[in-house]
Amino acid sequence: MAKAKAEDLRRLDDQRLNHEINEAYRALFTLRFQHASRQLENYRELRNARRKIAQLRTVKRERELAAAMEE
Repeated sequence: MAKAKAEDLRRLDDQRLNHEINEAYRALFTLRFQHASRQLENYRELRNARRKIAQLRTVKRERELAAAMEE
């Protein structure tokens, strides 16, 4: 998923959102491994991966809080 905006992420269903979070963590793991072995050429990718995870987790948390408020 290319740079997604918050509103695009909010349109995802819960299952797809969880899948995107898992994929983002896998990508971050790969980037960290490349960084440790000095194979990573673009260090900014690490920052972008962390930001993507933060955006995804924020949307997930918003949904959890909304569900708690409904109860």
